[in-house]
Amino acid sequence: VRRAAMLLGDLGEASEIAASSGEPGLSAVSLVVGRAVQPMLASTAPSIEDALKQTGAASVEWKLDGIRIQVHKNGAEVQVFTRNLNDITARTERVVEVVQGFAADTTVLDGEIIGGEPHFFDVLHRDGIDLMKEPLGQRLDQLHDVVGAHHIPSIRTDDPTAGEAHLADALAHGHEGAMVKALDTTYDAGRRGKGWLKVKPVHTLDLIVLGAEWGHGRRSGWLSNLHLGARDPSTGEFVMVGKTFKGLTDALLEWQTAAFLERETHREGITVFVRPELVVEIALDSSHQSTRYPGGVALRFARVRSYREDKNPNEVDTLDAVRNLMTELPAGETW
Repeated sequence: VRRAAMLLGDLGEASEIAASSGEPGLSAVSLVVGRAVQPMLASTAPSIEDALKQTGAASVEWKLDGIRIQVHKNGAEVQVFTRNLNDITARTERVVEVVQGFAADTTVLDGEIIGGEPHFFDVLHRDGIDLMKEPLGQRLDQLHDVVGAHHIPSIRTDDPTAGEAHLADALAHGHEGAMVKALDTTYDAGRRGKGWLKVKPVHTLDLIVLGAEWGHGRRSGWLSNLHLGARDPSTGEFVMVGKTFKGLTDALLEWQTAAFLERETHREGITVFVRPELVVEIALDSSHQSTRYPGGVALRFARVRSYREDKNPNEVDTLDAVRNLMTELPAGETW
C-alpha cells in the first residue's frame, strides 16, 4: 500500500485499490506521466568522508537551496509540481519553456528552481521506459542526454578529497552544500533512506540567553525554549535573533532551569526573562532576513551545542556576525 500511495500521491486511492484488487492491483500501480509521485528524500551526514563511507562510489552534487520540483513532459504538454504534489505550472513559464526543448517525447524529471531557472538531478521516466528501478548511474546517463546543460553540477567518485573539493566549489558559488548519492541506488518514491545523503557546513555563534519559556510534554517543569540575543555593535545592547530548545539534554535542561531562576528579572506569560549573563554556543545552518525579531534577522535550524562558561557577555557575537551567515529563505519547499 505504501509503494502504491507514493506512486499515486494519494493514500485513499491506494487503499481503495488494496480493498478491491488486493496485492495484484497494488503491484500493477506504476508511474504515469502527468501524475506526480512522492519525491525521494535525503538523510544527513556530517561530512563528505562519512557519507562516502556509507554509499561507496557516489554522485556528489551541488545542493541548491531552491524550490524542489517534479516536471512531467508528455509531448508539448509540460506540468510542474512541488514536493507536496501541488501543480505550479501556471507560475513556472520559464521551466515549461526549457523542458519543451528537451530531447525526450515523454519524461519525468526531479530538480530545483532557483531564480526561475530549472536545474535537474534525476530522471524517473523517459520515452515510455520507467527508470525508477534503474541504478542512479544509469539514470544520470539518461538525465544528461535529456536535459543537456540544465543538470546540477556533479562528479562521480569514491574519493573524499575529490568530494570535498566539489563541496567547496558549491559553497564558493553560494550554494548550501552537497548531496552524496550511491550510484547503485534506485529511486524510492517518498522514502528517506541512506542512499541519498546531504552534507552542509555547520556554523556556530556565541549568543547570550535573554530568557526561556517553560516547556510542555517531555520538557514540562523545565525552562527550555531559549530566547537568544546577539550584541548590537552600535549600542552595545543585546538584540533577540531567535529561539531554540533543540540539542538540550535532560541534564542540561535541569541545570539551566536552576541557573535561569537564579538570574530571573521578570516574567511574561510562560517566559522567564533573565539577566544577560549566560553565553551559549549555537550551531545553525544559516540566518535569514526576518521581521519577527528586532534585529531584522533570524537563525535557521538553530540548536544548542554547549554553554560557554569560559566566555563573558562582552564576547558574544554581534548582529553583523549573524547577518554574515544570511541566505535568502526559499519562497517554497526545499529538501
